[in-house]
Amino acid sequence: MTHAENSLRTKTKLADSLKKLMMHKSFSKITVSEIIRDCNVNRKTFYYHFEDIYALLKWMFAQDAINIVKEYDLPSEYREALSFVMDYISDNSYILNCIFDSVGLEEMKRSLYPDIHDIIRICIDSKEEELGLHIKEDFKNFICNLYTEGFSGTLLKQIKEPDNVSKEEAISYYSLILNVSLPSVLQSAPKKEDLQPEIQ
Repeated sequence: MTHAENSLRTKTKLADSLKKLMMHKSFSKITVSEIIRDCNVNRKTFYYHFEDIYALLKWMFAQDAINIVKEYDLPSEYREALSFVMDYISDNSYILNCIFDSVGLEEMKRSLYPDIHDIIRICIDSKEEELGLHIKEDFKNFICNLYTEGFSGTLLKQIKEPDNVSKEEAISYYSLILNVSLPSVLQSAPKKEDLQPEIQ
C-alpha cells in the first residue's frame, strides 16, 4: 500500500468515527480523544492528517461529494446522480446540518463548488459535442460558473429546508433547466469562429 493510499485510509477511518459520534452527540462537544479512541489511532496520527476537528469535518464533506461524482457517467446518468445527491442529503441531514452550522454557508459552498462545477462542465461539453457546436471557451466558463452558483446555492437550501421541494420535484426542475435552457443557450452562444464585436 502506497503512502497516499494509507493516508486516505486513515483519513477515512477518522471521518467514519466522527460520523458515528455525530449521530448521538453534538459536534461542538466531540473531542479529538473520542475520535482517536473510536478508530484506534494515536493523537499524533490525527494531527498529522488534520489541523483540528473542523478540518476533518470539511474533508469528510468534500470527500463525500467527490465519491458521489465518481459513481456516475455524468453526461448520460445525471438524473441518477441528482437522485443520489438528494438521497444523500436526506439520509445525512443531521450531519450535513452540523457541518452547515459549524463551518458556515460560504465554507460549505466552497466545498461543494468544485464538484458541482465539474458536473456542469461535463454536461456543457457533452451537449456542445452533441449539437456539433464550437463555443468560445470564455463563454463556456461563464455559463458553467453561472449554473454552478445556482445549483450549489439550491442544494444548500435543500439541506437547510428539506421540505421546501420534494426530491422528485428537485430532480425534475434540475433536469428541465439542463435539458431546455442549456441547448438554447449554447446554440445562441458566441462561437469560436465568430469575430469579436467592434467597440464603437
